[in-house]
This record gives sequence, C-alpha cells and structure tokens, in this order.
Amino acid sequence: MQDLYVLFDLDGTLVDSAPDLHGALNHSLTRAGRDLIDIAQVRHMVGQGARVLLERGLTATGGMPSAEIFEELVEEFFDYYEDHLIDHSVPYEGVVTSLELFKKAGVTMGVCTNKPMRFAVPLLQQMGLSKFFTATTGGDSFEVRKPDAGHINGTLEEMNFTKGTALMVGDSDSDISAARNAGIPSIAVTFGYTEIPVSDLNPTHIIDHFDELYPLVTKITRS
Repeated sequence: MQDLYVLFDLDGTLVDSAPDLHGALNHSLTRAGRDLIDIAQVRHMVGQGARVLLERGLTATGGMPSAEIFEELVEEFFDYYEDHLIDHSVPYEGVVTSLELFKKAGVTMGVCTNKPMRFAVPLLQQMGLSKFFTATTGGDSFEVRKPDAGHINGTLEEMNFTKGTALMVGDSDSDISAARNAGIPSIAVTFGYTEIPVSDLNPTHIIDHFDELYPLVTKITRS
C-alpha cells in the first residue's frame, strides 16, 4: 500500500474528545450565566470547530449574546480547553493498532480536522498519536475548511500526494461531503458525533469499529 494516502478526521473519529469539550463548553456557559448542558447534547454539536460548538451551546441555552461578549466567551473556552485537552479524552478502541498496521504497510497518513491547530496538534502529541501522521491541518490552516474540497486537497498537498489513492475517514457530514467534493472515497464510522445516521450521508463505506478499517482498506486497494 505504498501509494495509499489516508486522511482522518480527529474528534469523533480518532479520538473521543467529547468529555473535555463538554467541560470547556460548560465552563464558558457558566461564565455566561447559562444552564449547563449534558454530554449527549455536546456529542451532536461537535464537528465544525470550537467556535461553532460554543455558538451551538449558547443557542441551546438562551440564544447568542452580543458579538463582543461572544468573543470573550470564545477566549474563555479556548483558554480552559487548552489546559484540559486530554483530561478524559481517549483514542477510540482499535485506533492505535490500526495506525500501527497502516504505518507498517507504508501508508501515508494525515489528519484533516475542523479543530483549530492550537488544539489539534498538542492533542495528538499528548496522546502519542502525532508520530503516525505526516501532516495535520485544522479548521484555520487554509482559507476554507471541510466540507470544502480545498481543505482535503491542501492536506494532501502537505502529505506530498502526487499519485496513488487517497481516501477520507470521518464521522460527520463535513467529512463525507468534503471527500465527495474532492472526488475521493470516504469511510464513515458509526460511533462518532453526527446527529444524522452515517448511512444517510452516503459514504463509500461504513465501519462500526476501528478493527474493521485496515482489512477494509486492504480489500479496497486490492480491488
């Protein structure tokens, strides 16, 4: 699989980061004098980056404040989350084993996430996952982000993709749509954060556990 390039989403795909995002969101909501929200709600709010997560949390607890107050709450969120990236977050079961198999097979891997780079890079480092990836791009790496094809294409460029097969592994509409817009196959995981069942997003393939990924990709490349 020397000419294979695999892109991964981060939150809800490689890492169950909802517990710490939940903590940061509730910290900001407390500062705003709002009610707290439960983690089940947060799992369906993740996917478009931290600012959108906070916006969704505020909307769900009384509506958006003024632009000035919102920016203050964004900084509250960022500062808190930066100090609590992996308090409770963990890689999904099977992730590390799968990444080791891909690396051993010579697959080039990258992370393409809407999470800001300020959080994506240290999270991967602190979890010991960064060693697997030749490139990591976030929602603020380019002028566009998923579902825009430019985010995927920009990440592949940083991975030195020139020929071969590229595919995207993700959990949400932004991932599947980005892959479709870029003209590459997608593999959706069913254990992520999307409100919409992944089968309704029409990915190329679906897996229920990371242990299924390497065998599936092996089959795809052979066919």
